[in-house]
Amino acid sequence: MALNEALLAEFDHEMAGTRKTLDRVPDGKFDWKPHPKSMTMRQLAVHLALFPSWATDTLEKTSFDYAPTGGKTYAPPVVNSRKELLEVFDRDLPKARERLKGATDAQLMENWSLLAGGKTIFSMPRMAVLRSMLMNHMIHHRAQLGVYLRLNDVPVPGLYGPSADEQG
Repeated sequence: MALNEALLAEFDHEMAGTRKTLDRVPDGKFDWKPHPKSMTMRQLAVHLALFPSWATDTLEKTSFDYAPTGGKTYAPPVVNSRKELLEVFDRDLPKARERLKGATDAQLMENWSLLAGGKTIFSMPRMAVLRSMLMNHMIHHRAQLGVYLRLNDVPVPGLYGPSADEQG
């Protein structure tokens, strides 16, 4: 089995779970956060909504410099509603999936690097980036968002079976 085929089922499952979670973000709570050191619900949700675009960039480019010397530091898009949040996610997901579906084993084993000001933060094969820095990272933040939802009495979606809110 090709590496991309091994990733696709997991990619589809985790992206679907992320969309279900993003779909629960209440418009009236975008600026809420559980602690002064925490991200706001908006920041966390936008972070999650961008994972498909980052998957595409990982598969199309060899690196990303989020604070290039002499250039603009990366800034996420401004999102002010659940509708806009889902539009960002839904716009980028099909392209990410197509890029993954078309990726060869050789492409997935090529190194990809994250840079800051031209300095390498990490460099690893695209396959490892997709698994650890994208999917695992996304799952981590999706769980955080689930806690934010719970603390705001918003029903948490089931991701690996029914949640406590979805049990009969």
